[in-house]
Amino acid sequence: MRNTAVIIYIDHFIHNIQQVRNLVGPSVKICASVKADAYGHGAVALARAAERAGIDFLGIACPEEGAELRNAGIRLPLLMYGLCLPEEIPRVVDLEISAIVADAAGIEGFARSAARQKKVARLHLKIDTGMGRIGCLPEQALSLAKQIASSPHLILEGLATHFPISDEADRSFTQRQIQQFLGIVNQIEKESIRPPLLHASNSGGILQYPEANLSMVRPGILLYGYFPSREVPRTLSLKPVMELKASVLFLKKVPPGTPISYGCTYRTHETTTIATIGAGYADGYPRSLSNKGRVLIRNRCYPIVGRVTMDQIMVDVGKDPEVERYDEAILFGPNPLGPSAEEVAELAGTITYEITCGINRRIPRRYIGDT
Repeated sequence: MRNTAVIIYIDHFIHNIQQVRNLVGPSVKICASVKADAYGHGAVALARAAERAGIDFLGIACPEEGAELRNAGIRLPLLMYGLCLPEEIPRVVDLEISAIVADAAGIEGFARSAARQKKVARLHLKIDTGMGRIGCLPEQALSLAKQIASSPHLILEGLATHFPISDEADRSFTQRQIQQFLGIVNQIEKESIRPPLLHASNSGGILQYPEANLSMVRPGILLYGYFPSREVPRTLSLKPVMELKASVLFLKKVPPGTPISYGCTYRTHETTTIATIGAGYADGYPRSLSNKGRVLIRNRCYPIVGRVTMDQIMVDVGKDPEVERYDEAILFGPNPLGPSAEEVAELAGTITYEITCGINRRIPRRYIGDT
């Protein structure tokens, strides 16, 4: 059996939560995004860690994610970021998940379902100030807020918006969003509708727009140890939470001109040793790192040569290698001597989120630290 594993450092996750807490202050609630299986880290384990660390809300994407957490005994308030299909609404109400709504039909669906279940549904009205995804138009917000507030089976728990470029250097767009959102909030509050939670900031917003902290923030990638872009100030001391490692399965000394992997896109320049490592693109390690990634073995980095294959990659460890068969190879992680998920993402032409989210569940997660 391949010794391929994902190591999750729980103490790093808790450290990152504390970094965000220190930045936003004790009066601002934190909704930790644990959607997409906690960005590939394992939603249940990290939700439990977040609960111990004093997180106020957990952010999820769909009812199935909420059910997984509730079935695992997680009692923290859950906020579902995505919109519900009509047939999903009863389950969301039953699980006591706070839900995003953006139109009259969705609000009415929650009111009916809550009435049937003799419950009260907690709703957050999403207002589109520039993301162009889900959210009502700004001019619709007041009437929708009134619709929620007038129902005996609904509570307007929050007003929300989302920042598409809060992690970029240009500040003008996000500042206009903040101004517009606060203007809408003021308009709604003038009608004596005062939801307790106002939230807008994602990881980029937390780093660059303290005026948008409001009453709650929604960090994602920061909690997993990475900054959302190269353009934000790197003022927090973050620790990557995920490490991907695999074993050296085979070592082979080859002469100059030896072709390596599919397509023969690489040929050795001199006599050298090729190490085959037991991880590939089926595990979520990007094929686009063919001939340009690196791995860490025995505290030294070696280049990937040839194409990344479904289950294996090859690295050139030199003519007289210190590497031995079955050594551990780190494909990315918190060790500063080796590649990080951010480096992998940049080489692959993508973002760190996609790298951690994409690590296949066939690789076992091992949790280390404060479990």
